[in-house]
Amino acid sequence: MHNKTLRISAIILFALAGIFIIDQNIKQLFLDGYRYYGECIDLILVYNKGVAFSMFAFLAENLKYIQLVLVSGVLIYLIYLQKVCYALPGGILLGGAFSNIYDRFVHEGVVDMVYWHCGFDFAVFNFADVMIDFAVLWILILNFKPHLCKN
Repeated sequence: MHNKTLRISAIILFALAGIFIIDQNIKQLFLDGYRYYGECIDLILVYNKGVAFSMFAFLAENLKYIQLVLVSGVLIYLIYLQKVCYALPGGILLGGAFSNIYDRFVHEGVVDMVYWHCGFDFAVFNFADVMIDFAVLWILILNFKPHLCKN
C-alpha cells in the first residue's frame, strides 16, 4: 500500500476510534441511569429511531443498513481522494456516524441525551452529532478555501 494511503488511513482510523470510544462512554453514563435537569439544558436518555429531528423513522430496521452503506461509501471516498487534509475531519465524521449506527444495532435507536429547552425546544442530540456537525463544517471550509488543503 502506498505510504500516503497508509498515512491517510491511520489518521482516519485513529480519529474514528477516538470519537467512537468517547461517544460510547458518554452514552453509557446515561444508559447506566445518569440524569440532570437544568434551567436550559436537560441531560436525559432518549432513543432516536430516525435521523435528525427523527426524520426517516418510518424506515425502521432498514435505516441502519442504509446508513451503514452510505457511511462506508464516505470512508472509501476519503481513502480514494488521497488528500491528507480531509483525513482528520473525515475520521471525526465517521467516528460519530459509526457510533450512532452502532447504537441502532445494540439499542432501540440512537442514544441521545442533550435536550436544549431555553427559549425554544430543540432536538435531543449527543456528542457524536456535535462531532459530525463540526466535521462537516471543517470539510466545507476546506472545500471553499482550497488553499488550506495543499495535498
